[in-house]
Amino acid sequence: MTITRNLRLSGAALLGALTALGLSMPASAQQYRQELRHSIAPCQGAGPAVWINITDIESSSGTLRIQLYRGTREDWLESGRWLHRIEVPARQGSRQVCMPVPAAGDYAIAIRHDVNGNGSTDLRTDGGGMSNNPSINIFNLGRPSIDRTRFSIGREVKTMSIRMRYM
Repeated sequence: MTITRNLRLSGAALLGALTALGLSMPASAQQYRQELRHSIAPCQGAGPAVWINITDIESSSGTLRIQLYRGTREDWLESGRWLHRIEVPARQGSRQVCMPVPAAGDYAIAIRHDVNGNGSTDLRTDGGGMSNNPSINIFNLGRPSIDRTRFSIGREVKTMSIRMRYM
């Protein structure tokens, strides 16, 4: 075996041992870009998870992409630096989504409504929302600071409302 493979196996063994003991890895050690299927189960248990009520969705066209980021300046809204992503069909009005959280800590959530489902951001039609519902204006171009979007969570299920905004 190569050294790289041995290290990979050791890391997998450590993750398995932590999971078996019911322990979580610190958020800083979590893997990025984990695409998850939506399930309400994490929000019906002890957590940690965020039960999100997404409001003011303008149409039932396209998809909602919900992404969980570590609550750091280095990760917030940086390409590929999200921890979890859930995609669900859009539903005009409101929709509830359960976002599991890897461990207690500081995080932020960003949501994009891809109205035409093309996978690209279309500023004139797509909508967006973020944890703590920060104001979005021409000066921050939809990128409020992590200080305005960050929230802390322990082992509980946290409830949160995120309002979608459109141009």
